[in-house]
Amino acid sequence: MLPMSVKINLLGTGSAIPANILKSGYFDAKLGKKCGTLAAATGVFQRPVCKTETQIDLAIDAIENAVETAGINLHDVDLVVSACGIPYQTLPATAPLVMGRLGLPDGRASAFDVNSTCLSFLTGVETAYRLLVAEQYRTAIVFSSEVASRALPWDKAPETAALFGDGAAAVVLGRTDETVASGLRASLLRTYPSAYDACSIAAGGTRFDFHQQQDEFVQNAVFHMDGKILFRIASKYLKGFVDELLEKAQWKMDEIDLVIPHQASPFALRHMIKVTGFDTHKVVDISRNYGNQIAASIPFALNMAWRDGRIKPGSKLVFLGTSAGVSLGGMAWEV
Repeated sequence: MLPMSVKINLLGTGSAIPANILKSGYFDAKLGKKCGTLAAATGVFQRPVCKTETQIDLAIDAIENAVETAGINLHDVDLVVSACGIPYQTLPATAPLVMGRLGLPDGRASAFDVNSTCLSFLTGVETAYRLLVAEQYRTAIVFSSEVASRALPWDKAPETAALFGDGAAAVVLGRTDETVASGLRASLLRTYPSAYDACSIAAGGTRFDFHQQQDEFVQNAVFHMDGKILFRIASKYLKGFVDELLEKAQWKMDEIDLVIPHQASPFALRHMIKVTGFDTHKVVDISRNYGNQIAASIPFALNMAWRDGRIKPGSKLVFLGTSAGVSLGGMAWEV
């Protein structure tokens, strides 16, 4: 458990989605399936999909919303962390581009990326939090922005492709009133690399040489997921993982006010509730209407809960999810 003297907290949250919302029936028609097929197979009935917006556009909108909610001056920000599962491009990092688009001048802040796929937001928040506690920075933005509708296997696995939606979310982290006992209480990440290939987009890095292996590069540029392997890992390890996280935080299950999970799929969330024993009414579930937004799904759900008044001063939050790799990740946070 972290010391209660630490006084860094969430100052504000924000989110953004593209204007275009596509219902599952749209994809049924394109694939020649009976209307309702994909909704029944996935539990996702609609999702936002970028038509004209870019990943950077979504990030900027989400950050500006978070800054407004926090009530700070953007130029007080001295750390920008990009926590996206998929970057804007392979090189350079995404964060410097976003920093520039925000209007922060050269040298005003540090900007870098972190990546633990769907758990990138949690990794980004912990990284920023510890840098703030160490007094290397005063105010940080952590954002996740995803165009998850790209590179999907519509021809071979439409039930997988239909899970995803586009969106972005951001948080502002900074110092709070010294009398407030708030902030990060525990963080935990456990990785099971035996399932490394269960969820992947293998091309785009150094694994396949574009000039020497063009066919392999193209074949591996599409998302692949073996849901059965991911299901087995969650079933076997998730309950013990949650117990360990709560033990680190020194919290009991009934003390938790809200659980904010990665929105892998409606069915995955129901399975998570069954395995862990969380109260269904305490779990934020937006997957039916927004789909799986990769790393943006946890902060997007956080922002919706914040906006809807479900989070109050003193609320005890648990963030929880899985990622490609394969990892389980969680965070206990007191607002």
